[in-house]
Parts: sequence; C-alpha cells; structure tokens
Amino acid sequence: MELVNLLPEFCWLLLSAAFFAVGEYLSKKFAASPNVRMLLWVCSTYLLGTLAWLPAIVQTNRLSSTGTAWLLLSILATLGIGFGIYHERVNSVQMVGIVLAIVALVLLNHRG
Repeated sequence: MELVNLLPEFCWLLLSAAFFAVGEYLSKKFAASPNVRMLLWVCSTYLLGTLAWLPAIVQTNRLSSTGTAWLLLSILATLGIGFGIYHERVNSVQMVGIVLAIVALVLLNHRG
C-alpha cells in the first residue's frame, strides 16, 4: 500500500477528476460518432479515474467529505469541458440549478 501514500488525498482527487474530465470529453466525441475504439478509450479513462479515487478514500476513510469533494471537482471539470471546449449553452433555470448544486456540495463538505 505504499502507492496509496505516494500523493496526498487532494492530489489523488485531482488526478481522478482529471481522468474523469478526459472521459467526459471522449464520451461527447463517442456520442457524436459511436465506435468500439472510442468506447474502449472512454471506459479506460473512467477506469483510471476510479483507480485514482481509491487511494484518496483509503487515506481518509470518509466517504461523505471525500466523495463530495470529488463530486465538486467532477462538476467543475464537466462544466469546463461543456462551456470551454464544446461551447454549450444553458438557460437561466439550468444555471441556477448548477449554482445550487455547487453550493450544496460545498455546504455538505464544510467541516464546521
């Protein structure tokens, strides 16, 4: 288990979210043109993201706070890809929903 302690928890979470972000990017490509090769790339990046998540949860053994931190990172990655790369648009009601989801995750992860 030396690999688990190679990086601090937050670095594992960032790495996991980065693989998730690549998976999101590739899944959008897959949706536009489905094929087996792209499917394997998508699944591989999501698998690597999950494998990077495991050391973080082992280090903390706190699913609620570690999980919500990962969810916040994954939401930010998904929004960044959708808005920044694919230039997707959302209406005002959807934007309120996104903001409330982020606020909820921050509040759930607050250590008061």
